[in-house]
Amino acid sequence: MPETVALADAVELAVTERSGFIESRHAGIAIVLAPDGTELARHGDAGALILPRSSLKPLQALGAVTAGARLDGERLGLATASHVGTDRHVAVVRDILDAAGLTEDALGCLPAWPSDQATRDALVRADAEPARVRMNCSGKHAAMLLACRTSGWDVGGYLDPQHPLQVHIRDVIERMTGEKPAATAIDGCGAPVYALTLAGLARGIHRLGTASERSPFALHRAAGTIKRAVLDNPWTVEGPGRPDTVVAERLGVFAKGGAEGVMVMVAPDGTTVALKTLDGSGRAATIVALQLLADAGALSAGQVADAASALPLVIHGGGRDVGVIRPTIGTR
Repeated sequence: MPETVALADAVELAVTERSGFIESRHAGIAIVLAPDGTELARHGDAGALILPRSSLKPLQALGAVTAGARLDGERLGLATASHVGTDRHVAVVRDILDAAGLTEDALGCLPAWPSDQATRDALVRADAEPARVRMNCSGKHAAMLLACRTSGWDVGGYLDPQHPLQVHIRDVIERMTGEKPAATAIDGCGAPVYALTLAGLARGIHRLGTASERSPFALHRAAGTIKRAVLDNPWTVEGPGRPDTVVAERLGVFAKGGAEGVMVMVAPDGTTVALKTLDGSGRAATIVALQLLADAGALSAGQVADAASALPLVIHGGGRDVGVIRPTIGTR
């Protein structure tokens, strides 16, 4: 049975400190690629298999676009998103569905409450119910449905790994990562997700994050458009104050976190990081990735500190700040 990296092949990436006591340690694996795509650093077994989870969404969006989903700007940003379900996010998702001539009932993701607390509170006060369009992956699903409509494919079974859309998306993933998936799994939203090596995921995201909209190759032009859509509309990819949005807004870094502690980032100069924490916690993933970009010279210490000030890294006790989540990779 395929499986992810063993504990013996991981390294410490970060710690959680409370009142001067190291309370928790986050072990994992990471890889850093130079702007030209060559390997700069490897921490732990970066050739191990992982499930990229939502960090795969930019490549899935690329598959939807090259399958015929005509998207740009905010709509294209939402296609890559793990959004927090605000009314603004939902309005764009519904716009994509309208373009496909579909309602939110066509979405294959399950109904959910928004993770944005203010939005959820307002919905509860209004006696609303969980909705498919509020689910964090609904933008990806709407883009997939639009691609099906454009290409004349059945929308009913669009999440089946053998559906023409998913076959096309898998082909795009293989072309971008340079490897064939070792296994197919079902993500939390019901869409297929593929087991890739962490190094392969890094290659795919690097190629997308450094692609030019003026490339002679249609696939790379589409990839460049996705990168620009996210960086021009950083609120779409997650939400106000959320980590992926923060680093895009403050640093111009293309970032996409995934469940179970996966993170990918591409700095403005093309330096790329991919990592996975072995315990599945994502709370240290953003700051570790930023530290690795700084170690590679792609970000300054001041830039990392500025972004860190807006991330949920502080540990509280008795109503006071008593500790912090901090990277240990690259700081010793």
